[in-house]
Amino acid sequence: MGDEGPERRPAGELEAGVLAALWAADAPLTPGQVQEVLGVPLARTTVTTILSRLYEKGSVTRVRAGRGYAYTPTEDAPGLTARRMHTELAKDDDRSAVLARFVSQLNDEDELLLRSLLDGGEAG
Repeated sequence: MGDEGPERRPAGELEAGVLAALWAADAPLTPGQVQEVLGVPLARTTVTTILSRLYEKGSVTRVRAGRGYAYTPTEDAPGLTARRMHTELAKDDDRSAVLARFVSQLNDEDELLLRSLLDGGEAG
């Protein structure tokens, strides 16, 4: 393999960029508007494909906008991260082991925050 051709982006980078554009918007965005906000050389069909995949995953909703759609995120960034964590947890039969390993790998600050949340405290 040579050095020719464009460098591949890490998995999920485009989805993350599209979601960031939607989170920053005050109103639903069309694929063309998302393309403009991203400011990277992506074909509109690529942006449309990413938005369609996010729609299928339940990460965005859409409304008719002319002949296409305009998209809005279904949740904020922390909500999406929490949903991903639940999805990963559900993949393993030994939830206790997964949670124990997760907690054992927290740094002291995050462990204190988690303890506070479990005791009914507030985040932040």
